Amino acid sequence: MIMIDTAIFAEFASGDIVAHPAESAAGVWQALADRLPSPDATTGELVALAREVGRLAVPGPIAETLLVARPLLASGLEIPDGPITYAIGDLQVRYAHPDSDSRVGPFGAAGTDRAMRVSGVLHRVPWARTAVEVVVLTRGPMGPVLFRLDPTAAVLQPGVNIAGEPRDALVLNDIEIPADRVLPIGGAVPTEARTRAALARAALMAGAAQRCVELTVRHTTTREQFGRALRNFQAVKQEEAKLIEETALVSAAVTAAADAFDRGGAAAEFGTAVAKAQASESAAEITRIAHQLHGAIGFTELTPLRFATMRLWSWRDEDGTESDWGRYLGRRALRAGADGLWPLLTSSGTSASA
Repeated sequence: MIMIDTAIFAEFASGDIVAHPAESAAGVWQALADRLPSPDATTGELVALAREVGRLAVPGPIAETLLVARPLLASGLEIPDGPITYAIGDLQVRYAHPDSDSRVGPFGAAGTDRAMRVSGVLHRVPWARTAVEVVVLTRGPMGPVLFRLDPTAAVLQPGVNIAGEPRDALVLNDIEIPADRVLPIGGAVPTEARTRAALARAALMAGAAQRCVELTVRHTTTREQFGRALRNFQAVKQEEAKLIEETALVSAAVTAAADAFDRGGAAAEFGTAVAKAQASESAAEITRIAHQLHGAIGFTELTPLRFATMRLWSWRDEDGTESDWGRYLGRRALRAGADGLWPLLTSSGTSASA
């Protein structure tokens, strides 16, 4: 079990910290580092933590480190101290120390070791400027490969999403990656990397959605119009019920995906696809209702609602859109066929081949 009091996040939920995530992230990580869970925590525990990070809009690569980067490194690379992020992209990769005696193939000569030279651009890397390392998934001469990248070795081009969170580009100009930082991986790891990234994003979105509910219910309870609290009007009640319903759908899907991850197998990818597709789809309705019930004040600095909604608008398209994951679910359903569709849905994908 996670031995961490999630109330520690409250001190980082102040408007100034949350409003300037790029500037605040390093200090937040330094304050939290010794209180974050160990790498052997279950996925369900880490997802619960990520929800709280999303709910309070705590800045920094906390979910990225705990749910994506560390588990990927645990497959055979050293895990560094400090915040870590991830990147998935196509790069130009060749062996750094080619074996002159090897037969030249489509990727050139084989290498005397795993060391690589890498060129290309990694786009929109979450929190790259804050991370001590970036775990990169790409394709090398030997097939899919993970490697540890020191971001200071690349040219960082700053970027942000609409919530102000860093989404930097890293330009790699023929950078040498030492052999002990390179890991050739099997066919399942690329899928795991993408699935973990989507699960982390969906968990953050579940927390932000819950924050929209909390702030909206508080507003409609305390704000009066025509002598009555807003939530006493039938139209407001109906919209509030829709908001709670959409948030519950996201929460349930994320919980099921985390449980599937801890069970392992094809269920993890299928469950995560459902969770991210649902979170991305529901984000539009959740943010619409929350802002509609807040009125114009919801867009001002007088309310923290914008910290949740702007993140939902950003996160819905990161690590796969609802269309991306919806197409995956459609392909799985087609492969399952008429006889396999119901077992596929009721067993979170365990009955269908990946």
